[in-house]
Amino acid sequence: MGQILNSVLARDGLSEGTSGAGSILALKGVTLSFGGVTAVSDIDLTVAEGEIRAIIGPNGAGKSSLINLISGIYKPDRGTIQIAETTFTEVPAERIARLGVARTYQNLGLFKGLTVLENIETGRSATLRSTFIEQVLGVGRARAEEADARGRSDAVIDALHLSSVRDRLVGTLPYGVQKRVELARALVSEPRLLLLDEPMAGMTAAEKQEMAGFVLAARDRFNASIVLIEHDIGVVMGLSDRIAVLDYGRKIADGTPEAVRADQRVIDAYLGVAHDDDVL
Repeated sequence: MGQILNSVLARDGLSEGTSGAGSILALKGVTLSFGGVTAVSDIDLTVAEGEIRAIIGPNGAGKSSLINLISGIYKPDRGTIQIAETTFTEVPAERIARLGVARTYQNLGLFKGLTVLENIETGRSATLRSTFIEQVLGVGRARAEEADARGRSDAVIDALHLSSVRDRLVGTLPYGVQKRVELARALVSEPRLLLLDEPMAGMTAAEKQEMAGFVLAARDRFNASIVLIEHDIGVVMGLSDRIAVLDYGRKIADGTPEAVRADQRVIDAYLGVAHDDDVL
């Protein structure tokens, strides 16, 4: 996987590494329960500016619950979540885009009857300041916002190699391309923090290789710090600056890919039951 990523980087003029030392995200003592079941237990986690930060673990380890806490879908029982300079006990979901956070989902949430361009443009909705009347009549701020959304969407379409399908209905496209459209829709909002929940689920090996390059582009071209949940360990090891490992809602390891790969607790809980080609 490392050789594949290096070739993708060279092709697209990208380079490895992080771009800053400050934290864009910090979780302290975050806990979440559903009834009598603890989904996330006393989690501390930081994400540095310019970092690709992976969260891995077996099914049911609490990975998606953690993403839902960060994006305000779930409210923690206790603990705090700091996004940029603001600390929350409950992240306001209605303000998440204006806080500079965007996300993708395990299951596609695209509008199948709209084109690629139209889907991506919806990612700019949180930035709109025009009134409903201005939007209906296409005057005032609405006209400028429409032009801005079109220009930014076309820039993302070009960067993610979607130009050839720009005007196609999303529902007619292969699954792997639809996943790329979803990433583009998240990127067009210009997020400081991008949450990717299994962006390569269901993809072929070739599609995963290509998507890995686009995840790197999200950081290096679009300046997004990234939280990545992904089951393909080869992809995680090749992409990530640091990896946190969850098991039954608890963090059992946290460090560089090399340190996590060698951690016996991780081998016992997760890597030891993965397929050999995924681990290596």
